[in-house]
Amino acid sequence: MTPLQAIHTATVHAADLLGQCEKPGSITPGEFADLIAVAGDPFKDVTVLERVVFVMQGDGVYKDSATGK
Repeated sequence: MTPLQAIHTATVHAADLLGQCEKPGSITPGEFADLIAVAGDPFKDVTVLERVVFVMQGDGVYKDSATGK
């Protein structure tokens, strides 16, 4: 499985199981999306998704208190 296929499986298929397949993610005003930031290109190295720098959800940004980031 390629990194792209793994990301697709973990996101699109999970959304489908949760009944959210009608709401694909987009980063546009008025749309619902949770975002994560990683240091690297997950399409080249999917393991960067194991080291999330921060999460943006709703109106908040959440950082890892252990790293201060």
